[in-house]
Amino acid sequence: MASTRHRLAVAAAAALAGVLTLSACGGSDEGQALTSGLTVHTDDGMNGAVLTDQYVIPDTTLTATDGAAYSLTADTTKPVTLVFFGYTNCPDICQAVMADIASAMTRLDSADRDRVDMLFITTDPARDDPAALREYLDRFNPQFEGLTGELQRIVKIGNELGVAIEKGAKMPSGGYEVAHGTQIIAINAKDRAPIVWTEGTSAGDLAADITELLHPNG
Repeated sequence: MASTRHRLAVAAAAALAGVLTLSACGGSDEGQALTSGLTVHTDDGMNGAVLTDQYVIPDTTLTATDGAAYSLTADTTKPVTLVFFGYTNCPDICQAVMADIASAMTRLDSADRDRVDMLFITTDPARDDPAALREYLDRFNPQFEGLTGELQRIVKIGNELGVAIEKGAKMPSGGYEVAHGTQIIAINAKDRAPIVWTEGTSAGDLAADITELLHPNG
């Protein structure tokens, strides 16, 4: 309980500041404002940050790992779809968050698991083609879907969902970092996002919130 209260306090402080930070995978926080409209209620039973003004999911199409078109509105029909923006060459943060999501999914019972989808939207489409995304996601859960497309379109989607994306510093290896927001976003079948979780939310806390979203009346 103590660790949960501490994390909620940190989230509440971020909400009062009205921002989340932009993180470069393998780098440091850039301190850019991402979004406002967050609130945390320590008595609402949720571990994530509830959105006072829910994001509206843009009616946009990207490309899935099988090469088919994927609509962020028409194809997100499950009660809960988790969305995370990242890239397959990310050396640290993306892998940690994806591992937490994968672990959270295993904590759900089979019936609830079938009611949840997970989308990984690449912030590095120049390198992340459908095949690369499929290979990457299979390490975590073969049911996870990856989406790619034109960078300009992905950046616009990120902006709509409070996630900033930009190309970061060049690395000694010759590659480059991609700075992006690291929150996990939940969207529902009504194409709204009611809650987000900060990077570092435990698999147990994430699973508890997903269960609550699926069973709001107990």
